[in-house]
Amino acid sequence: MKKIVKSLMPAMYLLVIAFSTASCNKTQAAPAAATSAPAGQPVDLTYAAEKSLPAVVYIKSVINSKVQTVEYSDPFEDFFSDPFGGFFGRGQGNGQGNSRKRQVQTPKRAAAGSGVIISADGYIVTNNHVVDGADELTVTLNENSKEYSARVIGADKTTDLALIKIDAKNLPAIVIANSDDVKVGEWVLAVGNPLGLNNTVTAGIVSAKARPMNTGGITSMIQTDAAINQGNSGGALVNTRGELIGINAMLASPTGSNIGYGFAIPTSIVKKAVDDFKKYGTYQRAMIGIQGGSVKDYVDAMKDQDKDVQDYGTMEGVRIEKVVEDGAADDAGLEKEDVIIAVDGQKVKTMGDLQGILAQKSPGEKVTVKYMRNKKEKTTTLTLKNEQGNTKVVKNADLDVLGAQFRAVTDAQKEHLNINYGLEVTKVSGGKLKEAGVPQGFIIQRVNDEAMKTIDDLQEAVKTASTSKEPVLYIQGITPTGKKAYFAVALQD
Repeated sequence: MKKIVKSLMPAMYLLVIAFSTASCNKTQAAPAAATSAPAGQPVDLTYAAEKSLPAVVYIKSVINSKVQTVEYSDPFEDFFSDPFGGFFGRGQGNGQGNSRKRQVQTPKRAAAGSGVIISADGYIVTNNHVVDGADELTVTLNENSKEYSARVIGADKTTDLALIKIDAKNLPAIVIANSDDVKVGEWVLAVGNPLGLNNTVTAGIVSAKARPMNTGGITSMIQTDAAINQGNSGGALVNTRGELIGINAMLASPTGSNIGYGFAIPTSIVKKAVDDFKKYGTYQRAMIGIQGGSVKDYVDAMKDQDKDVQDYGTMEGVRIEKVVEDGAADDAGLEKEDVIIAVDGQKVKTMGDLQGILAQKSPGEKVTVKYMRNKKEKTTTLTLKNEQGNTKVVKNADLDVLGAQFRAVTDAQKEHLNINYGLEVTKVSGGKLKEAGVPQGFIIQRVNDEAMKTIDDLQEAVKTASTSKEPVLYIQGITPTGKKAYFAVALQD
């Protein structure tokens, strides 16, 4: 074995040198040449780098300094306020202290990521986590040629995608390929700005497709061993022709640095998200209305626990653990223990496959589902629904839907009511607050269990709730006389 390793080492060194030389020398190879290297020779990736690098940008996000009210406690407060520990009745002496509040100034924070130009007029795709919560967004083009302010067109936490826009023309937009055509083992490049190193390219292969990730979001990812690090987020994963096949989103690492595998959101999902962001400002998520997982994973888990498991007639597909009441699957008659094996003719082997297919669909679309029940193959047609259980377009709501005006409570109100924050309803002219019976003068302190200290806090609460499964604002607050009150404000009819 040692002799074999020694005999291979020179060849491996030559391979590394060949890659280094190819990376440093500019070539004018045509697209066909990028995939026509002789068998057994390294793939020339210089063409892909030259085509994709100009379309990848550096994104800087800034979260401004803010004043926040925080709670704290001093475990020695009772002891030192009464040195006899309450012996004479002036303290409790329990050592737990009292909860207090104070205002603190949060520091200004900046973070960096990458983005990909998808149209010459300034549309750029990136990750939601790159732009989430930013007060300022700055985009710098390749080679630091020019800097622009950017605005968010749409963003979605579940897909971790965002579309931003800069006011520019004649930008070098990337060509978008169909990620469904990508093959495992295919050479790819990860292009971005990792660890503060702008305009960086790393090479690898596609390690897996439709990879499920336990992130609570889209679980159908392209896995690659091209090095992806912090700062690569939102950058491009491209094929040997320099075409976009995915948006780099995350890495698998216990240290936060690359140890072998990164994950990209396939363009099949990206294209659908971009269209939705442009039309509606939000991602229109289609739901099949089931809970479950890959049948093979379930069978293996049952065997590991020495439990009996039924014969499903297949080891591929998604086993239904629960059918959501009044969901699309429920309406179509699907049941627990059914195994979905295909959707619209596309084979479903794992939950990742099913998620990838549904991520390209919209609420209201009809799909044909092939499934196994009692080892017999069946087919049904169902209409996909949104998270709110209907087929309507889901849009971000703003404060106008509440039909009221607000202002932060004054210092005098804070002192009079013994509060530290809140938003006073200064006028109710109609809308959802009037329907819910919220009176003028009411002071909102919490919405959906989040503190309301500024108008922006309320705006964010309305936006989040309007696109959630339950579009309701649960409001807690006090009347001008100091009496606590609660309201439920439905944002949709």
